[in-house]
Amino acid sequence: MVAQLVRLKLTLLANTFRRSVWQTIGLVVGSLYGLGVLVLVLVAAVAGGAADPVVTGQVITLLGALVVLAWWVVPVFAFGVDATLDPRRFVTFAIPRRTLLTGLALAGLVSVPAAVTTLAALGVSLAWWRQPAALVAGLVGGVLATALCVVGSRATTTALAPLLDSRRYREVLTVVAVVPLLLIGPAFGWLADGVEVTVGGSGADALGEVVGPLAQVAGWTPLGAPWALASAAGEGAWALLVARLAISLATVALAWWVWDRALARELVTPRGGGTAAEGKGLGWFARLPATPTGAVAARAATYWLRDPRYAASVAMVPLLPLVLLAVGLSNGAGGGLFLVMAPLAAWILGFGISNDVGYDNTAFALHVATGTPGRVDRWGRVLPVLAGGAPLCLAFALVGCAVAGRWDALPALLGLTCGVLGASLGISSAVSARLVYPVPKPGESPFKSPQGAAMATMLAQMAAMGIVLAVSLPSLALALPAILLPQPALGWAALVVGLLTGVGVLLLGVRWGARTYDRRLPELLQQVMAFG
Repeated sequence: MVAQLVRLKLTLLANTFRRSVWQTIGLVVGSLYGLGVLVLVLVAAVAGGAADPVVTGQVITLLGALVVLAWWVVPVFAFGVDATLDPRRFVTFAIPRRTLLTGLALAGLVSVPAAVTTLAALGVSLAWWRQPAALVAGLVGGVLATALCVVGSRATTTALAPLLDSRRYREVLTVVAVVPLLLIGPAFGWLADGVEVTVGGSGADALGEVVGPLAQVAGWTPLGAPWALASAAGEGAWALLVARLAISLATVALAWWVWDRALARELVTPRGGGTAAEGKGLGWFARLPATPTGAVAARAATYWLRDPRYAASVAMVPLLPLVLLAVGLSNGAGGGLFLVMAPLAAWILGFGISNDVGYDNTAFALHVATGTPGRVDRWGRVLPVLAGGAPLCLAFALVGCAVAGRWDALPALLGLTCGVLGASLGISSAVSARLVYPVPKPGESPFKSPQGAAMATMLAQMAAMGIVLAVSLPSLALALPAILLPQPALGWAALVVGLLTGVGVLLLGVRWGARTYDRRLPELLQQVMAFG
């Protein structure tokens, strides 16, 4: 049965090449990128081991701990639970849970990120190719590190998934998970500062003085212990090797137990089967005009406020000040970095409607059955974001200028923010009528990532970012010199150009998206229904 699950995952991966040209391109690009990263890691490990295996081991321990942390945290909020082998689909087959866990764990290795992580974890042991004992310890550590990444990732995503049904828990989890990742930036900044301070010695000595204490601490944590096995063996510290091996094994066993308990709960008590919520009036439908556009806008506003699947876009915006603070601490940029807060929030909010049709799922059939025109559909989705996002971006612009002490930059910043918000909303309105990709269905956990969704989302984000950047170039060309030089006259010009650009792209994008929507309405419905 374990082999059957692995073969099934391989079959699903192979079918990716037949599902969509874009998914095929994304998989090929991701594979080439992963291969390049793998080659770089292996060359650096061999070269570093030949030059100074002690410092190389310390760097591997630190970077390896960050890799494990990324495997545990990033999939929860960026990509979600891998749904290609949803365990709940095997309930009726009466597969023993331990067998199912083993099969899912091995099947979790069948992906580009898992393959790159596995080969890199084993390959870094080549840093100790001159010391057989350390080389063997490095291979053992690589196996344990890979198991920790895969099993720990499944344990965290499966255990935390039900909490996303509650908006309060979702917001708390977002903050708790993002804050440790924000510490990575200051840590690297502190590392760079330390190397500069100790630059009086050789490069390896300076780096060792900085990373040595950090690696010593990381080696005693569950995240870094498996990566530090080879260093302990290379130094002949056998007691330390045994202690770190015990920490690694205990962590893998604990992650396995958490995953087992969480999976048992998922199989026995499926989520989304509770009683229906008690009605409390018409909500936004009573507040907005009783017109077709008002009805679509009311439904879209309800999505933004109550649908957990929109949490990623909503939750990141309040965290922007914290993110910028962490980045500012790491590179010494100071309060000036807060000037990018408003344009960045505008882009995040605007891109939030780039796959609204996919989020509708079967409810999109109502638009088809009632003959909702494209103009009504596009404006109904834009207006709630515009009404809520414009005041928020204005507040961020005022806060950014206040923190930076640059009130002279306010006109340029407002122009750039308006341009980015209008451009991102307009481009999203046009793109969402042409490109639809799989998303979690209503009632499912936002942590779940349907097959092919991660790569499609990444490609859509990259394309949208490039187009928004291209149409925002006139505003950027005026706003940047107005802020950096500074030039007040250019700031007022940037305000005018930004407003014109934002309004123009918004109108054109909505109009283009409406025409595409009217032309492709049957195809859109067919795509959405296929996701079910």
